[in-house]
Amino acid sequence: MMNWGTELWDQYDNLALHTLKGIDFLERYGHFVKDRATIEFDYAFKLRRLCKSYQPKKKEEDEYHQYTSCRAFKILTDEVNDLAGQHEVIAEDLQSKVIKELNALVKDLREERKKQLQEGQRLTQILQTQLDTLQRSKKAYDKAFRDAEKALDNFQKADADLNLSRAEVEKQRTNYQYKTQICDTTKNEYAQQLQRTNELQRQHYRSGLPEVFRHLQELDEKRIKNIKNFIYSSVKIERNVFPIINKCLDGILKASDIIDEKDDSKMVIERYKSGFEPPEDIPFEDLSKSGSDSGSTHIVNNIQPSNKIKDGVYTVKGTISGKAMRKRTGIFQIFGNRGLTEVCMAIKHAAISDGKDDMSDLPPNQRRKKLAQKIADLKAKVAQESAARDGLMKMKSVYEANPALGDPMTVEGQLNESSHRLEKLQMELKRFQGYLEEALKNQNSSSNSANNSPRLINGSRHHRNSGGSAAEEESLSRSASDSSVTNPTVNHNKQSVPGTPQLNNHGCSNSPESGLGTSHTSLPGVDSDPDQYDGHHVDPESEYYEADLLPAIGTCKALYPFEATSEGSIPMAPDELLHLIEMDQGDGWTRVRKMNGECDEGFVPTSYIETTLLDT
Repeated sequence: MMNWGTELWDQYDNLALHTLKGIDFLERYGHFVKDRATIEFDYAFKLRRLCKSYQPKKKEEDEYHQYTSCRAFKILTDEVNDLAGQHEVIAEDLQSKVIKELNALVKDLREERKKQLQEGQRLTQILQTQLDTLQRSKKAYDKAFRDAEKALDNFQKADADLNLSRAEVEKQRTNYQYKTQICDTTKNEYAQQLQRTNELQRQHYRSGLPEVFRHLQELDEKRIKNIKNFIYSSVKIERNVFPIINKCLDGILKASDIIDEKDDSKMVIERYKSGFEPPEDIPFEDLSKSGSDSGSTHIVNNIQPSNKIKDGVYTVKGTISGKAMRKRTGIFQIFGNRGLTEVCMAIKHAAISDGKDDMSDLPPNQRRKKLAQKIADLKAKVAQESAARDGLMKMKSVYEANPALGDPMTVEGQLNESSHRLEKLQMELKRFQGYLEEALKNQNSSSNSANNSPRLINGSRHHRNSGGSAAEEESLSRSASDSSVTNPTVNHNKQSVPGTPQLNNHGCSNSPESGLGTSHTSLPGVDSDPDQYDGHHVDPESEYYEADLLPAIGTCKALYPFEATSEGSIPMAPDELLHLIEMDQGDGWTRVRKMNGECDEGFVPTSYIETTLLDT
């Protein structure tokens, strides 16, 4: 086994520097793990923020619950959020199981290295002191030896010189003997110091310093081994979350499997289907078979809206000029100005409140869907409340059979409240079931009358299976219009279907093309002349006219696309902005004007728009 003490006995300084660099490297690895944990935390935080930013908004929740692709995306964001949690687990385990232990190890290694280096310095200092002592003793021995040799040389010269006295010779002898004695003493001292130095040096290089180097070697090997363990721990921490990460990825794959383009297409149909019938084919108009009067009427009634302003007067299709408006308001004088206004406003408020409750403001198909959903919710509430009431009744019977268990009167109040709530829920369920039956009945009647619906031919109404002439149909339509005007509440009480003109009991349409819609211009609030209207005749020239451009009372936004299939109505695209000219007066139609600068004006279904009135 390779040992630093025997192989590197003379590399104290290099070993001290090596161990210092090793501990610095370990500390650097700790900084790496710490920075990686920070990155894992940041990644998890950004993943969570990403998922949160792509969560559906409140207005988008319906789509996320309906379409398979949206539901899959919602599951995907949830799984990615779980992935973020696993990265947080990695960061937390790295901090607690790696970084914390690594910092403690670095501290211990630094302290142990410092201790061993201090011990090595102490042993080296002792050896160096002994070497210095040996050097001094050797120098003393060298000096004493030279002095002894010199004294011997002087004694020999004095003893050979006959001229010197006996006393001088004896003096040189005594000096020689003294110097020889000192030389022997320093020689013995040098020998002892040499023996002591050699012994200490052997201990220093064979046991003392090797022991220090052995501890430094163990310290460095411990450092290297722990780096290996820390890397294993980091990998183990990450592998521990792999099963959960794989489950998250499997969840994302399962979420993708639920995506079905056919189901989503079907859902789009269920969500946006209005239930209206497509328009019928436009019939051929043979002007040669029409009389002179009807022909002139056809020409007048078939005038298309002009895109030009002539002499400050604009031609508007399907609306009434200010002059004609004053003529038509005469018949409403029987109610009085204030009386009719209050009646119309009451009917309008009733229609709005009913629309919020029975959902009549929605297209037929959407109305049936919402009503069915409401009925299902009410049935669930009824079943829940019935179960609660049955439980209370059983509890009451048990208390009555065994009064020791409780007082039956304590349950009586709860039972009464439950019965009251159940009764209210059943009444509400019955009411909405009636709404649904009415919606289904309207659908059936609408589909049955699709092929027999009144059609506009040259400004007059024809039935597809009617053999009468245009003049006869026009006469019937006008007499029916008179009767509907005489009793204006008929049209207000009828449920309107957006996009389709409502027919009254006489078969007359309350649509814009009839010219008799209950608009605010027909109310007694406008100057009128009752003598100009006799209740049985309407001036044909007053149905289509040239009028001054009316001011806008607000704006409106198209919620659904609308195709103009009847005279007096105008088409609009989804999200199109229009000027609001005249509010809905209970017939389901609102008068608007295009914002394209061409002043195209007409009627659109009220349920197809969202209105905003101008501040007055």
